[in-house]
Amino acid sequence: MAKSVFISNVLPEEARRLVPREWAVEYNETDIPLSKAELIRRLQGKDGLVCHIISTIDEEVFAACSGLKVVANVAVGFNNIDVAAASRHGVVVTNTPDVLTETTADFAWTLLMAAARRVVEADRYARAGEWKAWKWDLLWGADVYGKPLGVMGFGRIGRAVARRASGFNMRVLYHDAVRADAGAERELGATFVAKERLLADADFVTLHTNLTAETRHLIDEVALKRMKKTAILVNAARGPIVDEAALVRALREGWIAGAGLDVFEEEPKIHPGLLPLQNVVLAPHIASASHDTRTGMAMLAVRNCIAVLEGKPPITPVR
Repeated sequence: MAKSVFISNVLPEEARRLVPREWAVEYNETDIPLSKAELIRRLQGKDGLVCHIISTIDEEVFAACSGLKVVANVAVGFNNIDVAAASRHGVVVTNTPDVLTETTADFAWTLLMAAARRVVEADRYARAGEWKAWKWDLLWGADVYGKPLGVMGFGRIGRAVARRASGFNMRVLYHDAVRADAGAERELGATFVAKERLLADADFVTLHTNLTAETRHLIDEVALKRMKKTAILVNAARGPIVDEAALVRALREGWIAGAGLDVFEEEPKIHPGLLPLQNVVLAPHIASASHDTRTGMAMLAVRNCIAVLEGKPPITPVR
């Protein structure tokens, strides 16, 4: 029997072509998130959903869409999906790990370097015609080479970030709910430490944890005040891991030196206090935004959807 799939937002043609021709595919070619009511309406009679992080899939959606068998999220994170509710309704949830690991690690380093060396400020300064002469103290930044790097969350992306640190001769401190094995620590030159020590000792703190009840506002006022006044915070994980209001105060009042952010608490809204600050680099959730990576994510999501609907094990199940 032919299956029916809903692709709720824009997806590359290469990925859509993977769906068997005899299957029915409804495609919503837009980046605008559907309302919950519209999503539920369009999921009626569908066996599978391929969606982005902008879609909220919760108990109400699962209860109203009894024929749904799989939700394939085009993201490594899945905080937009109530996985427990999916399990209760017998729906498989998948994500797209590995595909975006290296690209996201690259971008975390991009934010780190841009914030450390004040690249965005320098660009604005040059474009505005302010550069009239060489100046001894113009746009002094922070050295990266040889400084301690703190990695919060030591999964795939956190380890990829740590791997790049060897080229900068950095001492890597990490914290995670589960300690890595000794071999991984040796390979990456990484030392497991308590969260408090990492915050106090690292010159650069980069976040790579999942968003859970335990990690929401992991970086709050107390955490920010533990950090060095010269430290730089990088977040390319999930926005709510950082208390943005506290971060605004930290940047404004000099608790830390700077930050690089790709994610925010209420995307696409950015805390208005961040916008006028010169010591923060802001990016619109683009850590995985390379052609190869985003296409690879889409293709893996579609393959997951197809596998489940063909009665095969999912390639990358969330649980």
